[in-house]
Amino acid sequence: MRSIEELVPRALQADADGLRAVEATRLARWVVDTSQPWWRRTPCAAALAGRVPEEWFAELSARAQDPQDTTEVRIAVLDVLSDRAELLPWLRHEDRRGESGHGMREAVLRARGQLGDRSAAPELATVAFSDSLRSERSGGSGLDALVERYGVEAIRADLGVARPEDRAAHLRLRAGAGEDVADVLADPDPRVAFAAQEYMTDPGRVRAYLAEAPTVDAKLWAAFALYRLTEDLDETRALYATLGSPRVEVPGLDEDVRRAIVHAYAPWGCTRGTDPRWRLEAVCTEPPAPVDQEAQLRRAVAALTAAGLAPQAPVPVGEYNQQGDGTYHVILCGETEVFVSTLGPFVTVTAGDESPAREALRSAGLRWIDPWDTTQVTGLHVYYFGGRAPRSVDTLLFHWQD
Repeated sequence: MRSIEELVPRALQADADGLRAVEATRLARWVVDTSQPWWRRTPCAAALAGRVPEEWFAELSARAQDPQDTTEVRIAVLDVLSDRAELLPWLRHEDRRGESGHGMREAVLRARGQLGDRSAAPELATVAFSDSLRSERSGGSGLDALVERYGVEAIRADLGVARPEDRAAHLRLRAGAGEDVADVLADPDPRVAFAAQEYMTDPGRVRAYLAEAPTVDAKLWAAFALYRLTEDLDETRALYATLGSPRVEVPGLDEDVRRAIVHAYAPWGCTRGTDPRWRLEAVCTEPPAPVDQEAQLRRAVAALTAAGLAPQAPVPVGEYNQQGDGTYHVILCGETEVFVSTLGPFVTVTAGDESPAREALRSAGLRWIDPWDTTQVTGLHVYYFGGRAPRSVDTLLFHWQD
């Protein structure tokens, strides 16, 4: 029999099949031993699914409830104990709302759902509506468990419709029951309507709905769903034109900048809260010409050199920040950071004296973007350091995410 150390030699390298073959009491001993590394204890806990030794329940339960233990271990233990009704008083205690470990609150709610606690339904709906895939799965799993126990109609009755997350939960439950959910394309919240179009699978039904859709937004969502299903660009463009090619107008946003941004982030690089007009604009309009990044960087370096600014070699932003990725290169000129976008001939400066660099880059035919311009590209929601919201022009053209 292989040792636990061999089955889990390092973090994120567990032999799950091998662990499931290990005696349950041996695994439990490792899980409760806080002197062992959390990354070994966690897969050992997961391998106890469906075979928790009764004599180890109390100690395992104590690990799940200990706020000083590692969150990953607590969640894994809670998952394998989520059929134990004895945990409900602890799970429902108001202190659980203050759980600070990443993913712990979601795990608590999922366990409540799996134990049949209908009072958790509204909070599970909130978690299921999250943009985080991990949270969405936790909330959805808890709701599914409640539905399996009580039925769709009972759980729908536990949810209101005032909040977008409640309506999204109704949508999930209806779609899971095989109902037609085309009417939800008219939901006023774009996150809910986006989710509804993802559930559309029949192009014929989408076309039929287009004739009855009550709002322009609903028609746009239907057109977008149809494009997703058929990839028929001619049909989508014709529908978009029939609707008047509606756009989200952004005062002060020049057309060349707009085109670069919309084709960089829409239709799929934006998040669920994005207005459908941006998504259809990206599908139905021609993208800008591809950027010759090497030639653009050579022009920028040559102009900065001619201005006596002694530029260093351009560096991709991910390399410059030693992590992540983005849409620009950095050229360091002393203490001045020059950013050159990969989305078009756009440049800016975010540190040091901008004036010499600005004039040099303009003379090379590059488009200067004011770093202090706070123009928001409304309706286009883009992920940026944990947030999903409209961003300023400079953030979108010079976007970095670690």
